[in-house]
Amino acid sequence: MSMPSGFEPRPPVGPTLRERWPMMTLYERFEQVIALLLSAVIAVIIVTSMVQLIRVVFTLLVLDAFNPLDHEVFQTVFGMIMTLLIAMEFKHSIVRVVMGHDSIVQVKTVVLIALIALSRKFVVLDPQTSPAKVAALSGAALALGIVYWLMRERDQRALDAERAAAAAQGDRHAS
Repeated sequence: MSMPSGFEPRPPVGPTLRERWPMMTLYERFEQVIALLLSAVIAVIIVTSMVQLIRVVFTLLVLDAFNPLDHEVFQTVFGMIMTLLIAMEFKHSIVRVVMGHDSIVQVKTVVLIALIALSRKFVVLDPQTSPAKVAALSGAALALGIVYWLMRERDQRALDAERAAAAAQGDRHAS
C-alpha cells in the first residue's frame, strides 16, 4: 500500500519511554504517569463522544429526515464533530509529551486548541447572539490567530537557522 503524496513516516525523535524511564527523576516519572492517565481518560471520552455522534447522526438520518441546512441540526452535528477534533488535538499534545517529542505541552498547541474551541463556538452560536458578544469572540479569535502566527514564524525562523547551520557545517566538512 502506497503512502499519500507528501506523507513521510516520522522517524523516532529519541529514546522510548521504556529506555528513558531508568534515567528519570521521581517527578519526571510522576509527570509521565499522569500524562499516560490523562491520555487514557481522553481516549475514553473520544470513543464515547464518537459513539454519541454516530447515534445522533443515525437518529437524525433515520427518524428526523436529516436536513443539514436546518440551523439547529447543523449546530448539533458540527458542534459535536468539532468537540471531537478538540479532544483529539488535546490528546495528541499529551501523547507527544509521553513519546518524548516534547518535554511539556507546547504553548503553540494550547493556542491552536483555543482557536479550534473558538471556531466551534462560532459554529454553535445562537443566531440571536448580541453583536457585542460576537465582536468579543472575534477579537479573541483574532488575537489568538496573531499569537499562533507569530509563534509559527518564530519556529520557522529557528528551523531555517538550524538548516542553514547544518548546511554550512556540511560545506566545511566537504572541503
